[in-house]
Amino acid sequence: MKKRLVVIGNGMAGMRTVEELLSAAPKQYEITVFGAEPYGNYNRIMLSAVLAGDKSIEDIVINDRQWYVDHGITLHAGADKAVVGIDRSARTVIAKDGSIAAYDRLLIATGSQAVIAEVQGCDLDGVISFRDIIDVNKMLAYSDSHKHAVVLGGGLLGLEAANGLALRGMNVTVIHNNELLLNRQLDKPAAKMLQAELEQRGIKFKMAAKLQSLRGDNNNHITAVQFADGSELACDLFIMAIGVRPNMALAKQSGLYCERGIVVNDTLQSYDPSIYAVGECIQHRGATFGLVAPLFEQAKVCANHLSAHGVAEYITLPTATKLKVTGIKLFSVGDFIGEQGSESIQFSDPGLGIYKKLVIKANQLVGAVLYGDTADGAWYQELLEKKADISGIRDILVFGKAYA
Repeated sequence: MKKRLVVIGNGMAGMRTVEELLSAAPKQYEITVFGAEPYGNYNRIMLSAVLAGDKSIEDIVINDRQWYVDHGITLHAGADKAVVGIDRSARTVIAKDGSIAAYDRLLIATGSQAVIAEVQGCDLDGVISFRDIIDVNKMLAYSDSHKHAVVLGGGLLGLEAANGLALRGMNVTVIHNNELLLNRQLDKPAAKMLQAELEQRGIKFKMAAKLQSLRGDNNNHITAVQFADGSELACDLFIMAIGVRPNMALAKQSGLYCERGIVVNDTLQSYDPSIYAVGECIQHRGATFGLVAPLFEQAKVCANHLSAHGVAEYITLPTATKLKVTGIKLFSVGDFIGEQGSESIQFSDPGLGIYKKLVIKANQLVGAVLYGDTADGAWYQELLEKKADISGIRDILVFGKAYA
């Protein structure tokens, strides 16, 4: 008799785990999936490409509804199908519409939610986050009928939103609380090159800015952004892109141990041995996650244990940063600033718009920033992950794999 696997979350991490499981043990489980969005599984990281007009919603669907039927998976999708409770003693989950599903194994993949800045006016119409298809559809509608967009956050998501809205013809300003864009991923020279290139595309920036409040009209719709220095910007659409936090309320409510996320061990198992968790909702060895590469690795390990092969262990590796903006090439991995005892090798050609910085410690590559030429990014990441001794190729390392 098949065991029952219930998956809470129809996003990339949960469904990648299901795909891996179907590959490893196709007949082991009767699978039921609950998703709060009324779609099949889609590639969330390509939403910026939809906003920019490079792809359509149909292009980013990974598994349509027919895929679930073809694989014998029961899919409950939509706001009324969102799971609102887990009864661990009865081993059941309860959805908003009252439907109940029993499990032998439960996989929680509830992802993350956007951080909303707690400023006056954050509840005005025209103030949105950038997380799902609904958000993108709102932005597309606004770009047809409104002019002034302001994006809060100079990180990856904020810059991708700004680029997409600029391409749609909106007047876009990015406000950031730091002097450098992507300050967690780039050093100063690379960040300044990125800002200059985005400014050439018509995007404006207000850096090291402190947001004071959002002002609205009599219809409760945003009209302006006000700053602590007394300045203000006209605004029809305000995008919050200042980060995400693990969506762990459901797990917490059921009594699972959580800190900054649902705490899991190296097999992606929670403190309840029948419950696993993957993706942006988890905390593993103190780390939480916001990029797709570690999520797919977690899916592989989790499926290995759900299929009773039970040999894999999840290890957190440095994750590379790439910006999904057509024509802009940047790559960052590891300790790109350099801690005490490290040295750096730099190459810069402003005319060609190329900058490279490699950080070395104890004859090992520990970090890299590449701008303009990212062809060797994967190779540098491999050297970093393997902790390879680079002493024999140090003099030509910055010129890339072809020379080494």
